[in-house]
Amino acid sequence: MRRTTRYGAIALLLSLIAGSAMVAVTNASAQTQPQTLKVAVAQRGFWNSSFVEFALRQGFFKQEGLEIEILYTEGGASTLLPVVSGSIDIAMTNGTLGVIAAFAKGMPVKIISAEATGAPDAFWYARAESDIKSIRDTNGKTVAFSSPGSSTNLIILQLVNQEKATPKLVPTGGAPGTLTQVMSGQIDVGWSVPPFVLQQVADGKARIIARGSDVEAIRNQTIRVNVANANALKQKRDAFVRYIRALSRAIDWAYTGDAAIDAYAEIAKVPRALAQRTRDEFYPKASLQLREVKGLDLTLKQAAAFKYISAPMTAADVQAKLIEILAPK
Repeated sequence: MRRTTRYGAIALLLSLIAGSAMVAVTNASAQTQPQTLKVAVAQRGFWNSSFVEFALRQGFFKQEGLEIEILYTEGGASTLLPVVSGSIDIAMTNGTLGVIAAFAKGMPVKIISAEATGAPDAFWYARAESDIKSIRDTNGKTVAFSSPGSSTNLIILQLVNQEKATPKLVPTGGAPGTLTQVMSGQIDVGWSVPPFVLQQVADGKARIIARGSDVEAIRNQTIRVNVANANALKQKRDAFVRYIRALSRAIDWAYTGDAAIDAYAEIAKVPRALAQRTRDEFYPKASLQLREVKGLDLTLKQAAAFKYISAPMTAADVQAKLIEILAPK
């Protein structure tokens, strides 16, 4: 009787060990399963919108245990609204004014990194045969920006104020569609960032009349940010941290050697020389820093002046409640 009990105890012990091992293997397997993040990216084919693809191609997200699903948009509300609704986890390259306006309305958004400081990439252009040579020539003319709350909206508002011009500002959506409207005569002045429209300028069909870098007030101001759904950030913060870490690696890679130029030329479907010019002339790496939302006091003054918020907000309050920087130091 004692012998049977001893063997039974041994069998039970072995069974428990096997069960524990099975649980350990299952838990380890669960931990190694990649987490999925859904990301909205504005304007495919822009240099700064290509960093997510660079990170995918270089395996940076995979190394962080992430799978990324990308939704490409035309920017502005079409990028921010899916994050507000919770159908998208992260929205890239959002105009800071639009994000502050959403936050002021109680929408669940969090700024998780800066995206663009200053505006060296944006420019405005007219048809070559137009008599418009500068923003000062646009009184009574139609001048484009992408969408309300976007960085191009902020830039052109500041630019016309600086130059004391009185154009009619018109939201025209994405850069390709805006080019069609300019060349067909529907609007007088379009907006763009490289590589779009540079070929038309080189061919003598269009003329650049102003650049974002002309606006003195925003040279040290973060005009675009990367944004998370606040609820999703609470639930899987570590995944968001890993996402930003991979994004930071992609930006570093894009400015180390010229492999990124070949990748970008393929993504944007432009000649390599145009891809090189886009990066080297219009996107200094310093303008793409992720670690600090700069010029917040100025942004909040602009938000009030341009009616994006109904009541003044303090930088300290916004810093505490809206901004949670995840970028590595």
